[in-house]
Amino acid sequence: MALYVYKFGGTSVGSVERIKAVAERVKKVHDAGDSLVVVLSAMSGETNRLIGLAKEMQEHPNERELDAMVSTGEQVTVALLSMRLHELGCPACSYTGTQVKILTDSSFTKARIKDIDDKRIRADLAEGKVVVVAGFQGVDEDGNITTLGRGGSDTTAVALAAALKADECHIYTDVDGVYTTDPRVEPKARRLDRITFEEMLEMASLGSKVLQIRSVEFAGKYNVALRVLSSFAEGNGTLITYEESQMESALISGIAFNRDEAKLTITGVPDLPGIAFKILGPIADANIEVDMIVQNIAADATTDFTFTVHRNDFSRAKTILESICADLGARKVTGDNNIVKVSIVGVGMRSHAGIASTMFKTLADEGINIQMIATSEIKISVVVDEKYLELAVRSLHSAFGLEQA
Repeated sequence: MALYVYKFGGTSVGSVERIKAVAERVKKVHDAGDSLVVVLSAMSGETNRLIGLAKEMQEHPNERELDAMVSTGEQVTVALLSMRLHELGCPACSYTGTQVKILTDSSFTKARIKDIDDKRIRADLAEGKVVVVAGFQGVDEDGNITTLGRGGSDTTAVALAAALKADECHIYTDVDGVYTTDPRVEPKARRLDRITFEEMLEMASLGSKVLQIRSVEFAGKYNVALRVLSSFAEGNGTLITYEESQMESALISGIAFNRDEAKLTITGVPDLPGIAFKILGPIADANIEVDMIVQNIAADATTDFTFTVHRNDFSRAKTILESICADLGARKVTGDNNIVKVSIVGVGMRSHAGIASTMFKTLADEGINIQMIATSEIKISVVVDEKYLELAVRSLHSAFGLEQA
């Protein structure tokens, strides 16, 4: 008998009909003799509706009260699923994050899980019940309801799987697995049978929206076998696991891209110790996250300093740079919010030379100029003009043979 944790997202429980379909799937697993914990998100659109209501009361809603309010979305879905399971003759019991006691810190709207009291869950499983848990939420030491941030139900599921030492954690979404790239950009994109935690972490951080990055980090830390599947179609999905020898032949596993990038450059900065801190310190103080950084030193002892930020932070970051430009003795500040980051990801590139040159030649052959480059052990990222996004992704997908199984 195996123990599984299943997580169903908002579109999977977006209507009464969809919840009934989830119940049928759950009952089938239960009837086969396996133990099952089900984690649910709120119905699609419900969290946004609740946030909208809160903003009608207060322009910037009190975060403690906001968490108390938005957590109700998941309470509805877990109760409805449990009711349907009872109707089907399948014993079930629903719990909120507070009832299970998913203990978190007190960072309202973005809390982190500290511990899980799994006694009630284990007792229910021992009695043959399906346990249905509200995702996205927990409780702090003072008994306040907390939420884990957008996509937090994935993290709830992985954390429960780790605590219960489940055989696998299945994340059911509206896609049937992890693809070599976004099929909407490259129709020849292929679903991967498996991918490593490292690769999935890079894909998630680089713009792939299949899984929340914190859930992948959690799964990797506690070695939880994670599988991404479709709740709308049958299939084996994609297994996310540790690197195995049979995977070594795959040089590149996928191509990720991020449209939410903007680039800022401050030119003619005196090349002096501490200058990077003087530039990025005020940016960090404004709680603006910096991604890629490139510094070029000229013959006249000045430097051009370029970095990328989220596109939503572009105007604020540019204003900050302009305000410190004269103090630094720099020439000028320029910016571009029409760029994208395109990345190739694969554990196979560790032991193979020539990956970077293949990438750069492919882009050059298409007349695509590379503005910035960043590398790690298993990824190479480039910044290019936004208008070349689809061409870059498709040409790289072909160059590395990703359409082939």
